[in-house]
Amino acid sequence: MKLKWKKRTVILLPLLVLLFIVGVAVCGLRSQHTKSDRLKDKSPKQYTAFQSSVDKDLDGIDDVTDMLQGALNYIKTEPKYKSKYYNSGYPDDAYGVCTDVVANACLAAGYDLMALVADDIAKAPEAYGITEPDPNIDFRRVRNLRVYFQRNAVELTTDLSDHEAWQGGDIVIFKSHIGIVSDRRNAHGVPYVIHHNGPRQTRYEQDILEKRDDLVGHYRISE
Repeated sequence: MKLKWKKRTVILLPLLVLLFIVGVAVCGLRSQHTKSDRLKDKSPKQYTAFQSSVDKDLDGIDDVTDMLQGALNYIKTEPKYKSKYYNSGYPDDAYGVCTDVVANACLAAGYDLMALVADDIAKAPEAYGITEPDPNIDFRRVRNLRVYFQRNAVELTTDLSDHEAWQGGDIVIFKSHIGIVSDRRNAHGVPYVIHHNGPRQTRYEQDILEKRDDLVGHYRISE
């Protein structure tokens, strides 16, 4: 009897280990899928979505709506966080940082930030404090994007109580971070932010505006 039990144990143990590994993998896939799911709008009030009068890429969708959808499409790819230099400028290996959310949102609306920031730095290097421009990385730095949007976008309020002024597709800038304003809002009517803040971030669309004290800018690419 003891011999039979040992044989059964030898057979069952590998099966149990295999089942455990499969279970962990399935849970991991579910967790990854959850990270890209959109959050539900918790605001009891419905806000009218802003539509820009400009359609830069002539696709029939206004710029602000294009920006919002571009940011959402980008985070659906679940980019992994890593700060590194690319000779291509735009990351091409499924990695990225916070500025890449904004760059891809702009691309979706027909704005190539890599070229636009490089052109603006060439026009006013003193505004950026740059003596040796590098187009491959300059547009991926928060401090440069802050200057660029100050000079080339519509500057909006940073007052979070002015709910209607905050619209999906807007650009929000913190001291050392940047993201795209979501069309989803919390129970107070304050929108979530679509962003990429680090490797331990649990979601790409989060309720962070009221929780941070380093908000420095709020912009719209066009009116």
